[in-house]
Amino acid sequence: MSAPPPQVWLNALLRLVQEIQLGLLQVWHVLGWSGDLHGQPAWPWSQRIAGETLVIDLGLARQLGLSVLAAVLALACLAVALCWRRRRMAWLGIGTLALVAAPWPSPALLVTPAAPTSFHQNPTRFAVDAIATGAQVYARHCAACHGDDGRGGGPLAATLSRWPPTFLSPLLGRRAEGELFWHIVAGMRDRNGHATMPAFGNQIDDAQAWAVIDYLKALAAGTGGAAQGSWPIPLRLPDVMVRCGETAPRALDDWRGHQRVRVVAFDGSPATLPFDDPRFLTLLVTRDGRPPPAVPDFRAGCVAASAQAWPAFAKIAGVDPSRLSGTTWLADRDGWLRALAAPGDNGWSDASLVCTAGQPASGGSGGSGTDMGTGQRQPPDGLTALLLRIDAEPVRFVQGGWIH
Repeated sequence: MSAPPPQVWLNALLRLVQEIQLGLLQVWHVLGWSGDLHGQPAWPWSQRIAGETLVIDLGLARQLGLSVLAAVLALACLAVALCWRRRRMAWLGIGTLALVAAPWPSPALLVTPAAPTSFHQNPTRFAVDAIATGAQVYARHCAACHGDDGRGGGPLAATLSRWPPTFLSPLLGRRAEGELFWHIVAGMRDRNGHATMPAFGNQIDDAQAWAVIDYLKALAAGTGGAAQGSWPIPLRLPDVMVRCGETAPRALDDWRGHQRVRVVAFDGSPATLPFDDPRFLTLLVTRDGRPPPAVPDFRAGCVAASAQAWPAFAKIAGVDPSRLSGTTWLADRDGWLRALAAPGDNGWSDASLVCTAGQPASGGSGGSGTDMGTGQRQPPDGLTALLLRIDAEPVRFVQGGWIH
């Protein structure tokens, strides 16, 4: 009998570590031992478990997992010993042996420096309006050093003691959002205490700081996709209010977990509207956030009801807004953007994937077409094959030790 794949037990371990840390934070906060900071409970310790390290170091993760099991066994032995006096010493011995034999990981590898906001959650929900706000703040305060494209080559970069990091780095993209927020509002210093990035907490408010983080995600996707053909980190489908026909607007996040979504940048006549497709819900992004004047039968009619959606998706695509029309994205059922087709692309294929982060399913491709005349299986078309692959390879993204 083979062992379970690493993703199974590693996901369980990461969730356990995550819940333990959140539980400790809530207990400390309820007891009044840690206060609020920037509207959320502050992490009271200088370090946290480095979940992002556990993802890439399976040896360390196994050590921690086995040590956790040993601690659970020791607690169980202690409970039995308290209830069974005749065998108390035997049970206590078993528990002690488990603790001694456990492969306790080195604290230097297991923990990483934390900020008071390490476990803060971004309240913007990665929405198009927040991306638009973040673009303005970034242009005003950040682009001079980090560059318009986020690669760190701004006009002032050469004057700094340390070259600004690129936002296209996967390591940077996997930092906890709360820690990125802390660096923005409190600045950064090197080991000698010298400032390497100024604090902006007295120039922008909390909402603007969180909006910059949302913008950085879109910027990294657009710049990385244009340079490498894929994204450095997975990206969620931005939230926006959606209007479908005469129904009341609803948040795009309501679709998450239920259906795939196809996003189409549309700037043409109603006759060129894409057809509705039962394999996914289709969302139109228009320049002004308004639906086409007339929607023919069987054509897609759901529209992102915000003029900010057009520039936000242009940034994600890595193109100028004037060249966005005709661009199409596919998002999986969990709301991750997975594939992109530029105007003029010849159909869908594996080359359309911009986000391949995931864990392959244990089964095959998930199905194929069938010729009703001969009864023989036929290979699926490019779009169907791509959707089957996306379904078979769900995104598994760990940011700051959190599974998203």
